[in-house]
Amino acid sequence: MAFLFKPKTRSPQDLVRYAKELALKLGDSDTKKINEEFSRTLAEIKRLLYGDTETEPQPDQVAQIAQEVYSTDLLQVIVQNIARFEFEARKDVASIFNNLLRRQIGTRSPTVEYLQTKEAILISLLTGYENQEIALNCGMILRECIRHEVLAKALLLSPNFWKFTQYVELSTFDTASDAFATFKDLLTKHKQLVADFLDKNYDQFFEKYTQLLMSSNYVTKRQSLKLLGELLLDRANFTVMTRYIGNAENLKLMMNLLRDKSRNIQFEAFHVFKVGVSLERVFSLPTVSRHVNNTLHPKVFVANPNKSKPVLDILQKNKDKLLSFLSNFQTDRTDDEQFNDEKAFLIKQIREL
Repeated sequence: MAFLFKPKTRSPQDLVRYAKELALKLGDSDTKKINEEFSRTLAEIKRLLYGDTETEPQPDQVAQIAQEVYSTDLLQVIVQNIARFEFEARKDVASIFNNLLRRQIGTRSPTVEYLQTKEAILISLLTGYENQEIALNCGMILRECIRHEVLAKALLLSPNFWKFTQYVELSTFDTASDAFATFKDLLTKHKQLVADFLDKNYDQFFEKYTQLLMSSNYVTKRQSLKLLGELLLDRANFTVMTRYIGNAENLKLMMNLLRDKSRNIQFEAFHVFKVGVSLERVFSLPTVSRHVNNTLHPKVFVANPNKSKPVLDILQKNKDKLLSFLSNFQTDRTDDEQFNDEKAFLIKQIREL
């Protein structure tokens, strides 16, 4: 085990190479000693990248670390072995990874360029949700990756993307919540990218998403409903939205969710239901909707109050029941002017069917 007794003072390049050497030796018999040394090495790399209370990070040292990380494939090694590391070392992995992701040289992001050629790293981070001990560390790195459109695109187009619908329903609350936060970022950070993805994968996406809306898990159901409202009311997704609200089965689902035992679920369902009933009203309100991107302007949209015949048939068939239900729907929200305004207009629209 001579490698454990190398001099402690190392160059940035030596630190990176040493970290890789230790990470690859974690299967040896003296795992505890190796782990301790590995943790110290990572901590030193992190100190050089971030600086400390006495010294600022030195650009030349940061550049040396980054270049050596790329040439040795250290990121791939530490991500694939992160489950073997000590608790603090896992946190340092996330800190080091995210620091390098934010590093720029002019308009270039070298780490992003590197990761474009290493999709296996992104997939290892994504499947990290299957291990509770490393899920939050992997999620932190994934969300930093998603800030970059080329990496978000790689995740969206990967067959592994669909695993998110399983991860957000995991029994461990912290892991499921973190997975949903990453899922949401992936579907909202890059508008046009996501709009194209949803348009091309509409059937598969909403087949799986409907399962989340019908989940027996309250948190999953509520978060999914709220995110659905954001997706449908984002101007980039107008084509997807009109297709969604034209489907009678989706209208039936929202009508059922309006009667959910949870008031919060009912409230989120209302914000999706109103779109299908009165598209023109949703996009003509001065404040638009709480779900809509603030940059929206009503004139961006062509008001389309025309509903598909199956949707119109359902609304007409249930007209009296809907009027009675909505008249008594969450009447205690007296201070929510926008909600009451929208509800009143919705009732008017249904009455005039």
